[in-house]
Amino acid sequence: MKAFTRVTGRIAPLDRADVDTDQIIPKQFLKSIERTGYGQHLFYDWRKAGDFVLDKPAHRGARILVAGPNFGCGSSREHAPWTLQEAGFDVIIAPSFADIFRSNCGNVGLLALTLPEADVRRLLDLATDSPATDATVDLENQAITAGPLNLRFEVEPFLKERLLNGWDEIGLTLLKMDRIREFEARRPAWMPAVR
Repeated sequence: MKAFTRVTGRIAPLDRADVDTDQIIPKQFLKSIERTGYGQHLFYDWRKAGDFVLDKPAHRGARILVAGPNFGCGSSREHAPWTLQEAGFDVIIAPSFADIFRSNCGNVGLLALTLPEADVRRLLDLATDSPATDATVDLENQAITAGPLNLRFEVEPFLKERLLNGWDEIGLTLLKMDRIREFEARRPAWMPAVR
């Protein structure tokens, strides 16, 4: 996973609460365990209905998605963060997230930021009223700047360290290879070994 330090990009407003993973990536597209091929199906049903906010020219190419509370609820499919990432998003900002969804985001390097509802509303209004607005999300300094807004955010220290260093679960395991080798060296010869 690539290291995440700072992202500057357009804000896309999705002013909806309880966006579930089946809306993010509908089940009929879950035919692979690969992490590619999903971005084109992001919010498929809402896009098919027409006049969807993310299809407006001013929001195309956005890297920061701002949404309502309880984003990522529903089933725990890992495909939802993959889909958002492949569609170009690096950051999702909402007042709250489903716990499993938030964890899955961190595992793939997608930053899911929780802000107070009033700050989320200010970002949504800014992106709606001035759709070409760019924002900068600075993970190291835990700050967001967008137009006249300067916001601070909290992030779990371990998640911040993982993202800043680009450590996914495999990367975290590789950091402990010395300890794994020590453990394997002490195991009786008749037991299976990791080589």
